[in-house]
Amino acid sequence: MTKHTQAPGFRLLRSLAMAVLAFSAISEGARAQSRLATLQAIHCLENPTDRARPGPCGELGAYQFRATTWHRYSRQPFSCALDRRASDDVAVRHYEWLKNQIERRGMPASPYNIALAWNGGLGAVFARRTPRSVRDYAERAANLAADFDRTTASR
Repeated sequence: MTKHTQAPGFRLLRSLAMAVLAFSAISEGARAQSRLATLQAIHCLENPTDRARPGPCGELGAYQFRATTWHRYSRQPFSCALDRRASDDVAVRHYEWLKNQIERRGMPASPYNIALAWNGGLGAVFARRTPRSVRDYAERAANLAADFDRTTASR
């Protein structure tokens, strides 16, 4: 080792860099856990039994996607929304898009806001008035996500 790599300042800098990397990894893990909990909550509200029958507006799959949302993130036929792996992939992509849009406008991408946008459209997060049913959905999703987070953290 050279002299400068043994200097106290270098060791401190290296320790700080390692701490930042560790915090970044923990932070990324927490974000992924929160995303997973939120998507699990949305699945529980949308289609907990994974029924194959389309919803009243033609929605399909674990997250009850509409065809337009599905095709925004996937080149697979809409019928593939019934495949849980394909549906999970599209759900993560849609979640990330919603998260980025919400944060870009200065709002927190909380489970509540993600669920609000999931059920009522992105505009529901920023509207002064949102239908009660959409707010109730978002509240139920946020509560479920918090429960899932607590369950995962206690393991």
